[in-house]
Amino acid sequence: MNATSIAVLGCGWLGLPLARTLAAAGHAVAGSTTTPAKLPALEAAGLRPHLLQLGGATAADAAPLLAGAEVLVVSVPPFRAATDRSAYAALQPVAEALTAHETLRRVVFISSTGVYPDEPRLMLETDAVATAEAENHLLRAEWLFSQPGRPWQATVLRLGGLMGPGRPPGRFLAGRTDVAQPQAPVNMLHLDDAVGVIRAVIEQDVWGPTLNVCAAQHPSRWQFYEAATTLLGLPAPQFREDGRGGKRISTARLRAVVQYRFQHDDPLAALAHC
Repeated sequence: MNATSIAVLGCGWLGLPLARTLAAAGHAVAGSTTTPAKLPALEAAGLRPHLLQLGGATAADAAPLLAGAEVLVVSVPPFRAATDRSAYAALQPVAEALTAHETLRRVVFISSTGVYPDEPRLMLETDAVATAEAENHLLRAEWLFSQPGRPWQATVLRLGGLMGPGRPPGRFLAGRTDVAQPQAPVNMLHLDDAVGVIRAVIEQDVWGPTLNVCAAQHPSRWQFYEAATTLLGLPAPQFREDGRGGKRISTARLRAVVQYRFQHDDPLAALAHC
């Protein structure tokens, strides 16, 4: 493995463990946060820390994070932009800074399987198309970094529902009533595997595709959240008997092009690691 200079835009719940893992593997890593109090934590993790607020930022504001980097990981929940501007607009200065950059020619854009319609069928990467005019704000943001003609190659990773330390799924539906779609499959992803897949993409030079990332097994919502709340000692959600199905995310393409062995391919078993 060759050491790479990597910039991680957004060192939050996912971005910081990722950056820490990359730094521990020998890569030179810069990371950004929107919170001044978090800068010491980034430095303690072996990162070159930067303070960057996307809302209202300019290309000049984003440039210091990218200085000397060869790879950029965009790990910012776009709906949490500092202003009410769209994710597309909030991330435009980063794309502008990239265009002027001389060495950064690889991008990993972290997206979500939420871009797919909620329909009871298997979802492939081609079932949601990134365009500048897409109604879904995440698809527009994907397009910003993956559109043809850019001087870099981008890999878009559409992550399933995230779970892991500090993010136990049971708390999200605990005690709720009249919850829909008890038989719909869940499409979950443990933090360990989110970090592992992103690292594998970078170190294996998998550039260009859009890839779904989630566990191979898809228990029903009823089964999963019953187990998740029980583990936390919380009241289970009460589902209505509507019989409606839901989307099931295919990860066949990911598993064909990225050499990575999932640590938590069974979301039910992964609950014990949250």
